[in-house]
Amino acid sequence: MLINLGTPDQPDEDSIRRYLKQFLSDPRVVDFPRWFWLPILNGIILRTRPPKLVHNYELIWGRHDGPIRTVTSALKRRIQARLSGVQVVSAMTYGKPSVASILHSISDADRVIVLPLFPQYAGATTGAVSDELERAIAETGSKQVFELIDDYHDDPGYISAVADSIRAHHAYRTGTPKVVFSFHGIPQSQSKRGDPYASQCARTAELVADNLGLSRDQWLQTYQSRFGPLPWLKPYTDLTMAALPASGVDDVLVVCPGFSVDCLETIEEIRVQNRDIFMEAGGKRFNYVKALNASQAHAQCLADLLEQKL
Repeated sequence: MLINLGTPDQPDEDSIRRYLKQFLSDPRVVDFPRWFWLPILNGIILRTRPPKLVHNYELIWGRHDGPIRTVTSALKRRIQARLSGVQVVSAMTYGKPSVASILHSISDADRVIVLPLFPQYAGATTGAVSDELERAIAETGSKQVFELIDDYHDDPGYISAVADSIRAHHAYRTGTPKVVFSFHGIPQSQSKRGDPYASQCARTAELVADNLGLSRDQWLQTYQSRFGPLPWLKPYTDLTMAALPASGVDDVLVVCPGFSVDCLETIEEIRVQNRDIFMEAGGKRFNYVKALNASQAHAQCLADLLEQKL
């Protein structure tokens, strides 16, 4: 069972509000005391945020669905083609298809290997998958044997697939850009409580850079998508993009190795917002390496990872 984060049902205000309510109500995602956070979420954020996001979701929406659901389904099919005798299914932590609904559909299976599509472990992602899986098991009364793959941040196949995607990019082949590894951030408070996410992100970036043969001055690592007033892991991607041209870096190639599938945070936040920030600050060339998505290389490295558990 492949599990990704989720997406609204449609790029409209009501669908976005329902999705955000489920997502931001999860204490794994926002770990403020419930008495403090829920009034803010319900009274302010769910009133003001959805209308602002409609345009962004419309920008990334496909002909029939959002990219996370569409691409995860395509990835599932390609992994299925590589694993004979094994049923491959996909679910979302938030939204549809739910983990519980997929468990209902595979009730005849006696063993389930769960692969959260988050290469680096974070309580807010893989930890949330574990929680949702427990709820789904209780709801369905499942007696199946479950095995959860916590992370694959240093898996050789995954590292090679990311490095090869960078090598194949025209900007890397035709120039010498600064390679920026941008990972989704988490609050510093979560990291200080022992979440291994930051160290795993750093290790991923180092291994990909080593695979590419990059010297330390040819790449850097940042964190994006911060939310709220409290400090998150640094350095921030947007502030880095604003500062790089003044330091003499006018050509960047951004890759997001924590995102298995392109989504709002890569398509709109990186390719639009951060590109604009970099170019307005004096940058000359900004390029983005797509997520591994449903590529053959991605399907193969995940199939190999799963096969080790079979």
